[in-house]
This record gives sequence, structure tokens and C-alpha cells, in this order.
Amino acid sequence: MNTLVIGSQWGDEGKGKVIDFLTETADFVVRSQGGSNAGHTVIANGKKYVLHLVPSGILWQGKVNVIGNGVVINPTSLVEEMQYLRDLGVSITPDNLLISDRAHVVLPIHKEIDAAQEEALGDQKIGTTKQGIGPTYADKARRIGIRMADFVDPVRLRQVLEARIKTANEELVRLGWPAADPRVTLDAVMAAADVLRPHICNTIPVLNKGISAGKTVLFEGAQGAMLDIDFGTYPFVTSSNTSAGGCCTGSGVPPTRIDKIIGVCKAYTTRVGAGPFATEDSEIADYLHGLGREFGATTGRPRRCGWADGVVLRYSSMFNGFNEMSMTNLDGLDEMSTIKICTAYRLGDEVLEYPPALIEDWEQCEPIYEELPGWQQDITQCTTWEQLPANCQAYVKRFGEIIGCPVGSVGVGPDREQTIQVPH
Repeated sequence: MNTLVIGSQWGDEGKGKVIDFLTETADFVVRSQGGSNAGHTVIANGKKYVLHLVPSGILWQGKVNVIGNGVVINPTSLVEEMQYLRDLGVSITPDNLLISDRAHVVLPIHKEIDAAQEEALGDQKIGTTKQGIGPTYADKARRIGIRMADFVDPVRLRQVLEARIKTANEELVRLGWPAADPRVTLDAVMAAADVLRPHICNTIPVLNKGISAGKTVLFEGAQGAMLDIDFGTYPFVTSSNTSAGGCCTGSGVPPTRIDKIIGVCKAYTTRVGAGPFATEDSEIADYLHGLGREFGATTGRPRRCGWADGVVLRYSSMFNGFNEMSMTNLDGLDEMSTIKICTAYRLGDEVLEYPPALIEDWEQCEPIYEELPGWQQDITQCTTWEQLPANCQAYVKRFGEIIGCPVGSVGVGPDREQTIQVPH
């Protein structure tokens, strides 16, 4: 069964753990969009791994990991990540890590443009991680991007780099920033290209031929569906399609070959960066941060926290076509005496079951809550559904009813084994 795993909120839902849990039965693990702005944290065999570009299947032996054509790759960051994993004892070879020759390249100068553009927005900042992701996708859309295929020939690579650095510096100067030193980009990218060159290939036939031969594919989404450039809280979104559709365009695998789509959500809601967040609540934020939870894997920034948002999840389930939801961080609510779930928004005289398109409207929405009793006991040692407290089971069941998508599993801790299947 070829399975797609998508974050259903604003990212950081714990997809890495779910993907790692499902990787055992997969032959290929594919990343299809986003860049090094997205971090997956996986805890396996007592070790913590923070992944940004390399698919989570790299932590398993015998899996082929593919960075697809829809990903934008910072070559120096990827080389550093590969070395980080090798230092932790992870094997990385041209056989178990393939890089699409059609993936676009994030240059150091893209990060400069990203920072300059964000600074120019003043009070209207998006909250970008300033990793150069947006400017790289903009280059792709403007048809002036550099792709991994350009890395195959060092002479060609130097030529296209010199041309793009020249025009990028002109953009920086127009934004009021100093021009970047071309040698910094040239030296860094040329050195990284030497390391990455053996991994670059046309991954599209590799995946499709593998599926035809009976191999199974696990697609790992980056970030979350509510950061999708089409469906999310625009303009406070990322620059790629983080929804189920982006998996197909970012990997070259058609939708007819995907058998199951799993959404991942937390038992509550978090968000990093600016943008509307109807259920944001200082009480639960202070509580979670006090536990040492909810700090960004990439930036270390404290995440904004709030109650579960049924409006967002109902909408996300609809446009992604989730077959089931995998809930993580359920143990994060262990000490709560009362737990809230948002069932709808109130906007003036209207009651909304789905989010509005305009940010100005979304920011005026008030959450309508349903309250449930908490379980107030440690569930991290539970290994079966029957062991979970009755109030905990009731919360999970009601959660699925509100969002219109059954919860198929719950996470009661960070480790691989701390995942409980929910009976239906």
C-alpha cells in the first residue's frame, strides 16, 4: 500500500514519528516539497534525530530515500545534514539516498534575498525562517532557477551560478541590501556539488517502475496543510503545496498510485510565525512550554499554542482527502482538568464551519468551544487502547466526530513504540 502522510495543521504535528513508524513496511520513502525550513524530529532506539531534507527512512536499513523534484535543496545544508547523520552512525550511500535532477537549488544569496524581503515588510512580516525557500520557489516560477541537473557538469554549474548570482545581487541592491560576495556562493555550492553528484538521478522512473514491480512507497509531507500556498492562511503560508496534491506534482507519482492518505495532528494546535490562529490560548501555551514542549526543531523558537481547532481540521480533512487521522502528543494534555475543542467560528452574526479566505475575517473569528473532562493521569505507559482512561478515549472519539475523519492512532510519547491503534 502506497501511503501519503500529511501534516493537517500548521506543521510540527509529529509527522516524523508517524512516518518512522510506517517506514518498516515501505521500500521507498519520498520527500516531495519544501526545503530545509522544515524539520522532522524522530526519536528511535533511544536517539534523537533532527532531519531537514533527508527523508526519515534513512534511519532504517534497506530503504531507498528520495528527495523529489518538488523539493528546493540547499546543497550546503544537505551535505551538512548527511555528515551529521553519518556521525550518528547512519549509513548514507548513492543507493539509499537519491536526489531528483529536477529539484531546484537554494543558493546562499537566496537566504539574503529572503531576509531582505522580510525586513522590507515591516509590521507585516510573514514569519519566514529566512532559509531562502520563497525566493527559490519564485525563481522556479520565473523560470530562472538552478536545478540539481546543473550539478552534473561542473563547467555548466559554474556558468549558471555566475549568471544567477549577478542578477540576484541586483535584486539585493534594489532592496537596499549590500551585494553578496560571489565567491562565497561559488565556493560553497561547487564544493557541495562534488559530494552530491553521485546521488543525483531521474527519480521519476525509479519510483514508478518500483511501484509497477510491487514496491511500496511512503510519501512524507513537510510542514502542514494550513501552510499550503493555495489552501492555507494566505499570505502567512509557505511557498509550496503542502497538501496531498503537492505530493504528486513534487514526486512524479500520479494520484492513481496512492492508496491511503493519513493526516497527522496534535491533540491540541500549534503554529510558528505570524498569521491567524483562532484557538490560540496563553493558558495552554504556558503549560506546554513549562513542560519543555513546543519549541521549533529548526529555529528553537517557542511555538504558539492553542486548543484543538475542529474548523481547521475539518477543512484540512476535506481538501486532502484523509482516510484517517493520526493524533500525536495526546499525553501533552495529561494534567488538564478540562479540555476544549473548537467546533465552529463565530464571525459577526455568522457561524462558520470552515475558515474564511480573507485574513482580516479570520482574525475577527471567535472560537465556539465544546468542553470535555480531562483524565488527569499519566498515559505514557499505556500500550493498548483499553488501557487509556475512559475520558481520554472519549476525547479521541469526539475529536474524530467533530472533524469528520476517524482517528486511527494516538501517540502517548515520543518514542516509536508509544503509538496506540484506535479500534473502529
